[in-house]
Amino acid sequence: MEVTHHQDRPALRRPEPDQHHRSRQAIQITSAKEHAMSARLSPKSTPLTRRGFNHLVVGAGAAGAVGLTAACAVEPEEVVQEPADSDEPIELNFVWWGDAGRAEVTEAALDLYRADHPNVTITTEYQDSGPYKDKLATRIAAGDAPDLMAIRRDQLREYGDRGALADLRTLDAMDLAGLSDPVLAPWDVNSQLIGVPAGLNTIGFIIQTTVLEEHGIDLPDGDTWTWDDLATMANAITAASGGSIYGTCYEMATVANLYVWVRQQGEDLYTEDGRFGASEATIQSWFDFADEMRTTGGFPPAGFFDATTSAAEASYIAQGRVASQIIPTNNFKSYNEACGGTLALLRIPGESTATRRGQSIDCPHLWSISSQSAHQAQAAELLSFLTNELSAWEAMGTTRGVPPNSEVAEGLVPNLEEDDVTATEYILGLQAEDLPPAFADPVGATEIQSKLADVAVEVEFARITSADAAAQLVATANDVLAD
Repeated sequence: MEVTHHQDRPALRRPEPDQHHRSRQAIQITSAKEHAMSARLSPKSTPLTRRGFNHLVVGAGAAGAVGLTAACAVEPEEVVQEPADSDEPIELNFVWWGDAGRAEVTEAALDLYRADHPNVTITTEYQDSGPYKDKLATRIAAGDAPDLMAIRRDQLREYGDRGALADLRTLDAMDLAGLSDPVLAPWDVNSQLIGVPAGLNTIGFIIQTTVLEEHGIDLPDGDTWTWDDLATMANAITAASGGSIYGTCYEMATVANLYVWVRQQGEDLYTEDGRFGASEATIQSWFDFADEMRTTGGFPPAGFFDATTSAAEASYIAQGRVASQIIPTNNFKSYNEACGGTLALLRIPGESTATRRGQSIDCPHLWSISSQSAHQAQAAELLSFLTNELSAWEAMGTTRGVPPNSEVAEGLVPNLEEDDVTATEYILGLQAEDLPPAFADPVGATEIQSKLADVAVEVEFARITSADAAAQLVATANDVLAD
């Protein structure tokens, strides 16, 4: 679901010292050429410092870390595969983005796999989302892709169209039987399944119930409320608190939020054939709605949002500066803990009153296997374990979302804490309903999201109108996605 949500932007972390024997350390690269030739991280190298990482990213940019887009496709050369039943020593490189907490629980799941596969050494790397994206592009462009990797949904087709990802349906070790067609269909591109969800997710509205109780404002019915109901509630909270608490806030540039709004208008942000499906009128209405609340006081003024508020405990709702906001549902536990256990999780407004449903079961984070890996069978076996084994999910929890295998998800519920149960049942409930389809983002979606962020800021500070912003975004999207 994602321009990355601010609340889901962990800082760069490396594995704890006791994990260094099984994790690759980063090399400080000081030139673009050196980085392109040395993108594979060596386990004998020194840890990556923040300054060193800045060199790495700058080098990647200069060499074309976006080079997978600008450079040639991955050559479909023959790769000699290690037999699936081989007991010879095998090393798998497995990479993802996220914080130290996510790394800890992922390593716990991997330890279970290591115990049953003593011949398999799994080396791991992780970074924050932005740096990870740049580094992965550089490695793949240099012909040095990890065996198993996390892929952002807005990059999946970019890699898949260039032959960089294996078709998971061709790998016997990858068990897909427990994954439903709606779960897999968006990632089946050009008749090749090039990714499976690392966890199912969506967005939801959290509301601070103590603020409502303090000011005598009723909690909306999450099954029937409308966007007008949100505006009424938000304006009432701001007025009742004397402006000390804003009624609501959400990022206009977060594409997961826009997906829902556009679908509710009967359109799709991206169509099945990779076109931009949102009209100027729909995009304008998205900006207009928040702008109207900004004028009446329910929505914060220009300049309120601060990209440094990344963790739940530093969020606006935990600080007591707003009473409601949109979050990825897999973050509900951390937000509720940061707010003292007083949050309600509601569906997005308009779901029962709009032209059609807007919410869908999405996945911003996919697992893929490199088409150039010599260990595709072993990578598939590991991926199948992470996807379908309850023990793996008991170790990982819902840090990446709800298990895509519904039987595993239901089996996990008794082991979850109350807030994770709430978020999991939210997803399971949606899965049982008639939801609009989700499609893999077309190549160029990242550029369109960047334009969305640019025009959202301009509207926020009233430097352009909502109509101008909509016209610019649609024109950019149509240009980017043109044949």
